[in-house]
Amino acid sequence: MSQIMESLVGRAVQPLAGATRTRAEALAVNLEAAINANDLDPGSYIGTLDELRESTGFARATVSEAVRLLRERGAVEIRPGRGGGIFIAESNPVIRLRHTLLTVRDSPSLVLDAIAVREALEGLISNDAALHRNAADVSALRKALTKLRRAKDHDAFMHSNWALHERIAEISPNAMAKAVYTGTLGYITPSSAEFDSTEENRIDYLKHRYLVHEALVQGIIDGDSDAVARAVREHDNGN
Repeated sequence: MSQIMESLVGRAVQPLAGATRTRAEALAVNLEAAINANDLDPGSYIGTLDELRESTGFARATVSEAVRLLRERGAVEIRPGRGGGIFIAESNPVIRLRHTLLTVRDSPSLVLDAIAVREALEGLISNDAALHRNAADVSALRKALTKLRRAKDHDAFMHSNWALHERIAEISPNAMAKAVYTGTLGYITPSSAEFDSTEENRIDYLKHRYLVHEALVQGIIDGDSDAVARAVREHDNGN
C-alpha cells in the first residue's frame, strides 16, 4: 500500500468551504492534500482506482471523477497496462499555473475574476479552434451542442455549456492559454449565471444562449474567423 493510501485509510473526506461541491470534487481536494502532505516526488505511485475505492469507501464513479479532476489539474497521471495505475504527475509550467489557480479558489470576488479572465481569452481560444479543428473535433462539438440543446433545466444547460467550452479549448495548440481558460471554468458554477427568475424569462434566456453557442460552434466548424468573432462578442455580452 502506498503512503498516500495509508494516509487515506479511515480518513473522512472533509467538506469544502464556500460553494457547494460534489463528493468527487471534495475527494479530489482531499487526495491532493494527501499528496502534498506526503511530499512525494513526481512519478511516485499512488494506487489503482479499485484501491482508492476501497480506501475511501466511495463508489467507483465518484473515485473515477475525482481522479479525472486531479488529472485535469495536472496533479496526477494515469498509466495504463500492467504495472500501471495512478502516479504523481511530472511538474511543468502549465501544471504550476493550474496549481496557482487552485490556491485562490475561495478568494473574494473569484467568480467575477474568473469570468473576466475567461472573456479575455474567449476570442483567442475560439479562433484557435476555428483554425485548428479537425473532423474528430467537428463531430465532438456537434455532439456537445446537441447535449446543450437537449438540456432539461438551467443547471443541466450550464453544465453542458461548460463541457462545450472545455471541448472547444481542447482544440487550441496554445497550452498556456488553454490551461488558464479551462482553469477559470472550474470557478464558475451554474448559479453564477444571472437571469430573471420567472419561468418564461428563464426559457427565453436559455433559448437565446443556445443560439449564441450554435453560432459560435458553426463558425468554428466553418473555419470562419469573422463569424467566430461576432459570436464571441454576443456570447460575452451575456456572460
